[in-house]
Amino acid sequence: MPYYHRVGDVPRKRHTVFRDGDGHRFHEELMGQEGFSSRSSLLYHRHSPSALSAIEAVGAVDGSGGSAAVATPDHPLTPRHLRTGELAAGADPVLDRHLLLANDDVRLSWSSTPGRTSTLYRNATGDELVYVQRGSAVLESVFGRLEVAAGDYVVVPASTTHRWTSDERLELLVIESSGHVAPPRKYLSSAGQFLEHAPFCERDLRAPDAPLLEDGDDVPVVVRTRSGLSRHVHRHHPFDVVGWDGQLFPWAFAISDFEPIVGSLHQPPPVHQTFEGPGFVVCSFVPRLYDFHPDAVKVPYHHANTDSDEVLFYSDGNFMSRAGSGIGIGSISYHPAGFVHGPQPGSFEASVDQDRTGETAVMLDTFRPLHLTDAARHVADETYWTSWNR
Repeated sequence: MPYYHRVGDVPRKRHTVFRDGDGHRFHEELMGQEGFSSRSSLLYHRHSPSALSAIEAVGAVDGSGGSAAVATPDHPLTPRHLRTGELAAGADPVLDRHLLLANDDVRLSWSSTPGRTSTLYRNATGDELVYVQRGSAVLESVFGRLEVAAGDYVVVPASTTHRWTSDERLELLVIESSGHVAPPRKYLSSAGQFLEHAPFCERDLRAPDAPLLEDGDDVPVVVRTRSGLSRHVHRHHPFDVVGWDGQLFPWAFAISDFEPIVGSLHQPPPVHQTFEGPGFVVCSFVPRLYDFHPDAVKVPYHHANTDSDEVLFYSDGNFMSRAGSGIGIGSISYHPAGFVHGPQPGSFEASVDQDRTGETAVMLDTFRPLHLTDAARHVADETYWTSWNR
């Protein structure tokens, strides 16, 4: 992230001997991006983080990490409404995710679980951006504890050993990147500070604030790579970091802290941009004043995104531009490039006397075509594409 953070005990100088009160030397780990050329953090372990007692392959898993869920091209080209409420609940917030849409840049999954603690997990293919739709949880990692709740975005850097723990029903929208997720560069100064025109800033971000220390021997961690899932059994519990500092760490941001940009006429989706990753962007739609020109058309105009597929997750509120389509809270709309999409019939008339929106949604725009899994096709409303015909 674009600011320095320090947690726990670290030595005054980098790469120097650091011991506890009994003379035991801590093991330094540099966790960095882009080959020592970008953000990094230094972590200090009580034991060697490389010490393993076993390595094994993990069989096919239908969720986000395994090989069983296959995404195939959208043919014939069809806009779709995916109903996440019809996806079966699982037991593990990581391994029981349902992969819905994917390409080589990004994967979109849905997770719904009762109160559970996930397996220890390390995604080595890229960062994860998780949106908490329902429930509260703690992201526990080598960086410490990060409490999150409904409406939070959570960024988990690639190769972070972590787990999700919750004692209530937890619903997560998971965006897995092939690289790194960050705030848009247009919001940042050359030094990495949020600029004055940015719709959120450092004060809105939350990070772990204390070490998380656990004891244990022969602790399994599931690791995802592009080849599939492996299991590394660590000789000592990976949550043994007494302190760390740097600019790379998990962080959370409440969608309600996104400050919408409004105008007298309808503003295009880039004003809602919140994150960017390789081959995709993520936007936040939050309650805002409607366009205030006396002749403004307040609902989105029909548009053909010639270079991107558009996915919207409907989190909360009344989605006026989708009235009559069957879309509601928990729905996902998928409008592929090549389909000219816009508001449902009657949306303009319903908006005339309104002065503000009351909806919350997360949008994923990709710049390469998305493919669909069988899970996505199974929960799709087959009549959605006819909903503009009224």
